[in-house]
Amino acid sequence: MVKVEFTDHALYKIRLLRAHGFEITETSIAEIINYPDNIEEGFEGRLIAQKVIDAQHVLRVVFETTQNKVLVITLYPGRRIRYEKNKI
Repeated sequence: MVKVEFTDHALYKIRLLRAHGFEITETSIAEIINYPDNIEEGFEGRLIAQKVIDAQHVLRVVFETTQNKVLVITLYPGRRIRYEKNKI
């Protein structure tokens, strides 16, 4: 498995989400990257891994890859209806 590193911004977002009652760990973010429900291309070739976290929400993880590592840029929760295709 490739090493996963986090930018200072990504670590800040983890702390911010925790402060709002959303418990997320670096390990669970790595699992989302390795086993996403969906992955799409983002800004400037970055990738966005997405995983359902409850009936109404997904967690989106923006990251870059190299041969040696994955660098998590940021992460954010979103509404499923906005980010999942073909949902009613």
